[in-house]
Amino acid sequence: MKFHHVGIPTTEKKGEEVYLEDAKLYVTEIDASPHKIEWLRFEDGSPMPKELQTTAHVAYEVENLDAALKGQEILIEPFSPMEGIKVAFVMENGAPIEYMEASK
Repeated sequence: MKFHHVGIPTTEKKGEEVYLEDAKLYVTEIDASPHKIEWLRFEDGSPMPKELQTTAHVAYEVENLDAALKGQEILIEPFSPMEGIKVAFVMENGAPIEYMEASK
């Protein structure tokens, strides 16, 4: 498991954003931040869980997403927000954690 980024919810636009229509969510490019911050701006009616909309998360790259999820409290089942990546969210003591697996 390798650190990838920190995701922080916001209500303000923070630079260039990518829109994820299914999630009703705008996200910034992680590589645009020297500190690996991904800003998340949710639209009203976003289907994403409240925990993700209101609490910062830490994201990790994993080799095998299915293996990383074993025994975890799943917040969001695996999905592909962008081509070439599969992600899922788990909870740890009330905080969301993101696991990311690059497509092979």
